Amino acid sequence: MAGTTKGKRPAPNSQASSKKRKLNDGKHKPVKSKSKSNEPKKEKLADRGFIPIPALDKDDDDVEISDQDMDVLAEFGGAASFLNKLDSKGIMRSKKETQRLHELTKPVRKPQVYDDDLPSINSDDEDEESWDSNIDDNDLELSGSEDEDLSDDETPDHLEDSDAEMPYETKPRKLRDVTQDKQTDVQSLPIKLANGHIQQTGKKAIKQDMKSRSPPSDSEDTDSEEEQEKEEPRSRLEDVATGARFGRTAVVDVLQTSSRRQRVEMAKEQIASICQEILADPENSLGLLRRLHTFSLKTVSTPTHPEPVPNDPIIRKLTILSQLAIYKDIIPGYRIRPLTEAEKAEKVSQMVARTRDWEQGLVNVYQTYLRLLENELKTKSELADIALHCMATLLKELTHFNFRLNLMTCIVARMSKKSWDASSELCSQTLTQVFKEDLTGAASLEVVRLLNRMIKEQHFKVHPNALSCLLHLRLRTELGVRASSTHADKPEKKKQKYGKKANKPERVYLSKKGRKDYKEQKEIQRELQEAEAEVDKEERKTIQTETLKLLFALYFRILKNPTPTALLPAALSGISRFAHLVNIDFFKDLMKVLKDLIAMEEEAAIADLESPGSSASHAAFISRQLKCIVTAFELLSGQGEALNIDLNDFITTLYAILLPLSFSPEIHFAPSNSVSTVSKKTGPATDGALTSVADLLFRALNLVFSPRTAGKTAPPWRSAAFGKRLLIASLHWPAGAALRALEFVSGLIAKDPKLEAMLSTEDRVYDGVYRPDVDDPQLCHPFESSFWELHALHRQHWDPRVREEAGRLLSSRSS
Repeated sequence: MAGTTKGKRPAPNSQASSKKRKLNDGKHKPVKSKSKSNEPKKEKLADRGFIPIPALDKDDDDVEISDQDMDVLAEFGGAASFLNKLDSKGIMRSKKETQRLHELTKPVRKPQVYDDDLPSINSDDEDEESWDSNIDDNDLELSGSEDEDLSDDETPDHLEDSDAEMPYETKPRKLRDVTQDKQTDVQSLPIKLANGHIQQTGKKAIKQDMKSRSPPSDSEDTDSEEEQEKEEPRSRLEDVATGARFGRTAVVDVLQTSSRRQRVEMAKEQIASICQEILADPENSLGLLRRLHTFSLKTVSTPTHPEPVPNDPIIRKLTILSQLAIYKDIIPGYRIRPLTEAEKAEKVSQMVARTRDWEQGLVNVYQTYLRLLENELKTKSELADIALHCMATLLKELTHFNFRLNLMTCIVARMSKKSWDASSELCSQTLTQVFKEDLTGAASLEVVRLLNRMIKEQHFKVHPNALSCLLHLRLRTELGVRASSTHADKPEKKKQKYGKKANKPERVYLSKKGRKDYKEQKEIQRELQEAEAEVDKEERKTIQTETLKLLFALYFRILKNPTPTALLPAALSGISRFAHLVNIDFFKDLMKVLKDLIAMEEEAAIADLESPGSSASHAAFISRQLKCIVTAFELLSGQGEALNIDLNDFITTLYAILLPLSFSPEIHFAPSNSVSTVSKKTGPATDGALTSVADLLFRALNLVFSPRTAGKTAPPWRSAAFGKRLLIASLHWPAGAALRALEFVSGLIAKDPKLEAMLSTEDRVYDGVYRPDVDDPQLCHPFESSFWELHALHRQHWDPRVREEAGRLLSSRSS
């Protein structure tokens, strides 16, 4: 096989293509192509050793040099003199020549031949000295220093082998001593103040040691992370609240300004800008709220400035009022409750988490603000009135929000004193507005509970005006509830006779899917009711019932006090106003208590007359008696009409009061311990809140002589007795009270024609003698006298209005 393979003749090389071979058919000789190798090759410039620089032909006419170029060459030609020093041969050297010269001058490393002094593989010599390298440490250091100074061309022969161990590799490392670590101070960046001064912010200590580079242990790592987590938020909050942040000067720098005017102006500008940014984006302004609160503090201290800096009272006042305006605008219209542990642990969306953080942060900042106001009130500082005004405004405007009970406590506590001033009046008006605007009754219940506790703790030594706000309670008035005229309890259902089944509504059968749909619809309706924010009438009725219980418990406690207090008129006013809401079974007990009170006041009035004293105290006793009489008649004017209670004792007491009142010059003035709800703009208040003895007197007279039932009027002898005694008292009263007495007598004459006989002064036969000293209207024989006082008032009274009214009354008798 090998021989045959070698004996084969190689195939001839065909020069022409296959197409030409077919055409030739062996008849023509193939045309040989000319070889390019025979042609002379063109020499490239890169292959040359040197490339000559073309010279400039002086005779060339195309090259023209302008005069301007010659001027530039003459001026700046000296700067191009370095061109004459260039190496012309080096410039003309080609790339190929440059590479050839570089290869010639390249140093060649020759491998060093070492004598092999290691023992053979089969050697049994275990001499330890044969393994020693016999190299000293000093030799290594010297060799290392020498190696650093050697260049590539001066490489020693024993280092030319790349596989050999270099001296610096055998040199031991030097460890840094931890004890030599030093604590370095880094200068923080300065701050430029508004006045142009540069303030240094201090230095920050940084300690660099080996511990920071070495991996810390588990315990040290966890401790450092916990400390960082605790310190970072606190420092961040302090910086936001007090530091030079948001392009503003630090709070301490503002308060340390020497000029007070400049200090106040800087604070004003910063407070205004902070408020503007908070209103623009409240949900991202918790830091600004804390910074705004910092301006209201009494003293301000920061981590960089631990010494407390006192604040200016003007700045504090402006900040407190600014915070009031801010919270009125940004606080939402719902109450924010604290999150439970389950809610904190569950995963929520980013928007929900942001809303929760904003709500919880707002509650914390608002609580801090309220604590500041409460502290100002307790310490009675110079900003106490401003703090009280802010708390009253917050309670009126934000009754629905958190910490409502705290605001009510501060305001009620402000009213717990015997004196009455402008701040007490502000608190009373605030609670009145809360009562008027309360739709659910929850806020009213809390106020009544606080007032009840406060009066009990103060042992009834409170000004009566503190209870005047209770007259504005909305107790079942808007629900359309009307008490029964016969009984307070609900009517009992008629019992079914034995053997008869009650007519029960048929139960509708629902499938499993129907019950499921019914539950879903019920849940949807409940959610819709919550969305509509409608007040549940049943819930409101329950709350108002509880409020009514506390209210009457307070009133009854005042009435049953062994010694009458100054709060008695206010309690009687409240009872007469809300008596139609209580059970009718309480009325008899109330009447008994009122009679006892009248008897106690009579004894006190007699004792006061016997002892030397002022007439003002006597008028106070009489006003309390009148209040009891008014309350008794008002109790029986509503659902009490069904009760058959004799009120002759109250009528006799009222008749006996008229003569002592004729010597009271303060009949038109309110006693010192009466309830006053009079406004300068609206005039005297009505509906039980009477302000003077005259108002109480004529209110009682109208109740006595107004028919409680249709067609029933007072007997003639009662009208004649009261008319006669009123005209006697009007001879001594001021003009206003005398006019009211004449009008009331005119009404009595119009109701009962028998009284017209008393207008005549002619002689007639009488059955007895008039007894003006008897305090019983039925036993004084009034028809045995006449209204001769009208002639005296018509002729000799100093007021023309009284004379005119008396004359009109005399001329009204029938001929």
